[in-house]
Amino acid sequence: MKKIALLILVFTSITTQSFKNDVTKRKKLVVVWQPSHQTDTGKDFSEAATCNAIVEAAINLNIDDDKIKLKEYKVRSLGRKDLHHADSGSNTVIAHTSAIIDGKKSGYAWELERSNKRKPDVFISVHNNGGTKRNAVWGYIHYGDKYEQANRELAARLIKAIASVTTLENRGVLLDSTTGRNNYRCSKTGKLGFYSLDENVNNAPYRVLLEVGDNAASREILLDPVQRKKIGEAIKRELIAWMAEKEGQ
Repeated sequence: MKKIALLILVFTSITTQSFKNDVTKRKKLVVVWQPSHQTDTGKDFSEAATCNAIVEAAINLNIDDDKIKLKEYKVRSLGRKDLHHADSGSNTVIAHTSAIIDGKKSGYAWELERSNKRKPDVFISVHNNGGTKRNAVWGYIHYGDKYEQANRELAARLIKAIASVTTLENRGVLLDSTTGRNNYRCSKTGKLGFYSLDENVNNAPYRVLLEVGDNAASREILLDPVQRKKIGEAIKRELIAWMAEKEGQ
């Protein structure tokens, strides 16, 4: 009887330890989402609301993966009175990003500070485009840092996933240095760039900015709750797949 009890105890111990080891192997990766806080980019249209809905759909989708376990956070300055350009402004304008105005930092700067405190592995910024007359999706990455190629791969996979569940045309991945937008420049390369993707500002190794649809040409899609949910969930699924492959390399 004592031998049977001992065998049961040993078996239980081994099973419990094996379960603990399996859980331990599931690495926790940190993802920070930055939905646009802009409310002034279209007529009767809130980019902030649209992009937040997409991000919320992504965060709320739970995917059980053997290798990947996520810790997800959202950074959003919308509504804060202690910041300038907390609900407007461009990611490519110095006055809207890195500038201090009347003693206040910008909404973008506050969001990036919050993100860096989380020490993210991946940073995904979600925006809409405007004035393109294209029902499309674009991916943007930062020029010139050592993760450029990996970020290109990630952005390409995410916009392909978005295009696969919508009628949005896949317009490919572009470098932020090629847009010719406004005056924010990377301090290392001296080239034009997106503040949120700048490696001198954003500590995440993997950083992409998605411009999902045009606020006029894609209006029907962007205002449809079902479509926004599909987009967010498609982004999340592809992100998990990409992470699992990276962890397996």
